[in-house]
Amino acid sequence: MATTAINLTPRDFKGKSDPDWCPGCGDFGVLNALQRAVAGLGFRPHEILAVSGIGCSSNLPGYFNAYGMHTLHGRSLAMATGAKMANHELKVIVTGGDGDGYGIGGNHFTHTARRNTDLTYIVMNNQIYGLTTGQVSPTSSLGMTTKSTPFGSVEQPINPITSAIMNGATFVARAYSGDVRHLADLIQQGINHKGFSIIDVFSPCVTFNLVNNHDFFKERVRKLEDDGHDTADWKTACEKAMLFGDTIYTGVFFEKERATLEQAEPVLREGGPLATRELGLDNEQAQKIIDRMM
Repeated sequence: MATTAINLTPRDFKGKSDPDWCPGCGDFGVLNALQRAVAGLGFRPHEILAVSGIGCSSNLPGYFNAYGMHTLHGRSLAMATGAKMANHELKVIVTGGDGDGYGIGGNHFTHTARRNTDLTYIVMNNQIYGLTTGQVSPTSSLGMTTKSTPFGSVEQPINPITSAIMNGATFVARAYSGDVRHLADLIQQGINHKGFSIIDVFSPCVTFNLVNNHDFFKERVRKLEDDGHDTADWKTACEKAMLFGDTIYTGVFFEKERATLEQAEPVLREGGPLATRELGLDNEQAQKIIDRMM
């Protein structure tokens, strides 16, 4: 019997709950772009798993119609890696913030990049801890005044783009949440890429970071593709990623092909996803394991 293809729209990926972010928060643009991206790629909600950590931005899976996991602070990439290894046919998208991903989750960020796990990581970078009402974060600018640094931050901020490239990520991009079309295109590229894709998104916190706001980025962001950037040139990519003044670049900084963790793992090369294989234990053996764990 012939089946009729159903073309889904971004609205079909709207979750059952409405976002409770502050009006004007950049995260609305990220959610909008993600919904556009997956609809444009022809995915169905059951083909996607959205995983997040803790923070304002990490509430996103609750507003997105797909499988979702709201996990522990800084541990989203570890959970997502486990899910991907169990079912490597599933599209796994990880969402979170700069504190969650580059602070407490910095270790997992490093090792997910070097392993080149086939995940798409969307980081909503507002350069402050918003959920806990305005403390300095790993990406806050030097000298920034916050609740935890009333005399200005003395710490050099992390550069997630150069860090990702040096640690082995194979698709590294940056976006601004106010340019939803550009962000949706980058998300699509990241999802289509085989390997660890990170998209660092400037997503202004309109309540607690009044310096790096929408006006700040609108005056400064410039697309790499408009300058004819070579995404295979990691050295130039790092140099352009380090600019944070009158010009701040967005777009794909670096991309390369390399075997993913799933491709390198012999157990996953044949036989399909582990999640759909026979368990290899009888019911009695499985029950004993469950009883021991409970």
